[in-house]
Formats: sequence, structure tokens, C-alpha cells
Amino acid sequence: MINFRVLAASAAVLRLTTSFVSEAAANGEVNVYTYRETKLIQPLFDAFSKDTGIKVNVVSASSGLEQRMKAEGANSPADVLLTVDIGRIDEAVQAGVTQPIKSEVVEKVVPAQYRDPDGQWAGISMRARVIYASKDRVKQDKITYEELADPKWKGKICIRSGQHIYNNALFAAYTAKYGEAKAEEWLRGVKANLAQKPSGGDREAARDVAAGKCDIGIGNTYYWALMMNNDPEKKPWAEATRVILPTFEGGGTHVNLSGVLLAKHAPNKANGIKLIEWLVSEQAQQLYADQNYEYPVRAGVAVNPTIAGYGKLSPDPLPIAKIAANRKAAASLADKVGFDN
Repeated sequence: MINFRVLAASAAVLRLTTSFVSEAAANGEVNVYTYRETKLIQPLFDAFSKDTGIKVNVVSASSGLEQRMKAEGANSPADVLLTVDIGRIDEAVQAGVTQPIKSEVVEKVVPAQYRDPDGQWAGISMRARVIYASKDRVKQDKITYEELADPKWKGKICIRSGQHIYNNALFAAYTAKYGEAKAEEWLRGVKANLAQKPSGGDREAARDVAAGKCDIGIGNTYYWALMMNNDPEKKPWAEATRVILPTFEGGGTHVNLSGVLLAKHAPNKANGIKLIEWLVSEQAQQLYADQNYEYPVRAGVAVNPTIAGYGKLSPDPLPIAKIAANRKAAASLADKVGFDN
């Protein structure tokens, strides 16, 4: 005897399953090349897929992605490139592997200061280049970038390589503000104040401050939060220091960007645009703030409490595009003064 109720239920399940398969096929996928560790941004991609039904395929690397895209040419599967610094952003644009992001959403949400004038890139989060100051030996709670060249700091500063993209951006910002001659003079002053040869990374700057090798270290905002909240072994380095948000004289704190670019030959361009627009949504911006300890570019999104504990960030108004334009000059100046020697 045929059980028509079972048949009806099975047909309903089949229709529902077919509907999901058709929806997935219709929504398709998007291919992301990223300089960010996959584990740090996978929650973002999972949330995007849940919201849109679009599958995210990820290729992660620490370097060379723009060269890979250039070598792949028109056959590149990349739709979107996620970067961690204006240096990487600029290198991708110079390699000719991007196309303008034409999106009213991005233009409305992301301030012009954090977008390329030609639309080749947009910032999706910010980080600041700040001071890790010894709690015991540094009593002042304000400092300017210009002051880093003051002889009072002689033998008291720790920093990573002057050619690293994070420092290159800071040096480029100084060059954009004051010109090459003054930037060279400043770099010579900072070099004269170093406690040791530039080495390690931002975390190691905090380590060396904690060990008494120097009084202040230069680092990005999120590293301190990661040490304090996510790394028990390095938490003592953070506990021995406090973050000071430095400023330029008459300006604000130097910020850099995590940025997004649309690949020149994006095979899933429409989905690439959807992902880019989603990354500046309130939901994504809050995820960036809470999981990566970065500052949102979207107004009205709350800063993570640890980052907020540094004090109110007043970003310097210098457009990021002008910093990018001075990267080469800054790198040449760092070599000229022998910053890493």
C-alpha cells in the first residue's frame, strides 16, 4: 500500500533541497586573495555567506599576491584583494591588477580621506601607529611624532625596520607634511635616539620596553590589544606598558588602513562588489572592531573597549592617498640616513 503522506513529505523535501541548490548556484561565489590570516577574517566571510548565500573562496599569503595576480593575467580567479597597509594597496595599484570600485554604498559610507580619488581602493578599517610607553619610566601622557627626534629620548626608543611597510607609511606621512629635507632631518634625529638597531616586530618593541632596554616602542594599536587579551605569554609585555596616541603638531594621529581592491579581471565582479559593500556594513564593521581590534571606517560603529581605553582617536586629516604618493621618497630617505644600520 502506497503511503501518500510519505510521498508528499518526500516531494516537499526534494523541492526545498532543489530550491537551496538553485539558490546557491544562482548566488555563486567570490574569490578573495588576502594578506590577512584566514583565521582572523574567516568569521567575516562566514557571516557574509550566511547573509547572501555567496560562497567565499580564500587564498591567504604574507606577500606577493599582487605579483601573483599580475602573472595570472586575464586568467586570474581573484575577485577581491584584501590588504593590511597602504603599502600593499599602492603596490597592487602600481602593478595594474585592479579596477575602479563603482559603488554608491562605498562612496557614502567610507570617508573620502580613506578612499582612492580614482576609486581603485577603499579602506575598510583603520589602525594607528602609536607609542608603547613604559609605565614606570615615562610619566608624560602626550607626545608628538616630531618629538621622537628630541635628544631627550636618546637611547630610549625601540622600533622595527624603517623599511617595514608600517614605518614606511609613518615616514611617508611625515614627508608629505613637511617635505623631504625636514623629513630627512627628523629621521636622523629619531635614528640618533634609538636604543638598539631596528629589529623584530611591534610586539618585540613592547617586549624590549618591558625588559628595560628602551622607554618607548613604536607599534600599531591592535598588537597591544592582542597581547593583552589573546596571548597569555605576551600579556606581561602589554601590562608593563601603556598606549599613548601621538599626534603631529597641529594635526592628529597617523592612521593606516586595511583596504579592499576589486581585481582587474574579476570573474565574479558583481559578487565582488557585494562583498566590498558588505565589508563596510554595520555588522562587518563591528566584527572588524571586536575581532581584529581595529577602528571602524564607518561612522557610528563602536570601538572595541580595549582600543577605546587608549583614549579618543583624532585621526590626522592627511589623505591616505598622499601618504601613498610619498612612500618611495620615504624609503629612499630611510636608506639615506642609514636608519636600519
